[in-house]
Amino acid sequence: MKELTLEQKIKLCNYLTNFVSENKNNKIEEVVHLRTRYITVVLEDIFQSQNASAVLRTCDCFGIQDVHIIENRYPYEINPDVELGSAKWLSMNRYNEKENNTADAFKALKSKGYKIIATTPHTKDIMLHDLPVDEKIALVFGTEKEGLSEIALKNADAYVKIPMYGFTESYNISVSAAMSVFFLSEKIRKSTVNWRLSDEEIWEIKIKWYRNTIRMSEQIIKEYINKNNW
Repeated sequence: MKELTLEQKIKLCNYLTNFVSENKNNKIEEVVHLRTRYITVVLEDIFQSQNASAVLRTCDCFGIQDVHIIENRYPYEINPDVELGSAKWLSMNRYNEKENNTADAFKALKSKGYKIIATTPHTKDIMLHDLPVDEKIALVFGTEKEGLSEIALKNADAYVKIPMYGFTESYNISVSAAMSVFFLSEKIRKSTVNWRLSDEEIWEIKIKWYRNTIRMSEQIIKEYINKNNW
């Protein structure tokens, strides 16, 4: 929708509300104002579909709009029985054009002002609850067996770990993501940082959601745009 002006996006979005129920419209309006891009989740080579899908569900539940998916060796597969439709409410960014896409993903995120936070035990790591939220955060999670790649570890800006008090060496990735996202989402919402979406982002996301909700939405949108000579 970037080819449309903000005014046109607003008009199109308002038009699309006619094709869904009042309850759905109200829910979309409520949820979109709780969405954030201040925190984003990055998944590097997650190959177990149940874990990949559980992370998507977590992001939707805690209002994280963007998920960045790095596919170096393993394609990212979604299990519909686990994600339960959450993927259609998220903005998925995939990096899979090269043999190793991690550096390109990090470069793109840093260009948008994100601080790359590797979720892994490290000699310079800090506890999750001590992580500052004065900058935009990209939380990076690695593959279940091997963790994050050397490229990811080398190019991260900081390292965090979640407190553990048992014998097991690490949390399951879906559990780790859920705890991290919950804690940081709550922390930014209670802080003074500007974690909310811009007005234009809100309208763009609402159009995306209507497109994914309305039957034959592409045809409806095309006809409306043509009718208004946009």
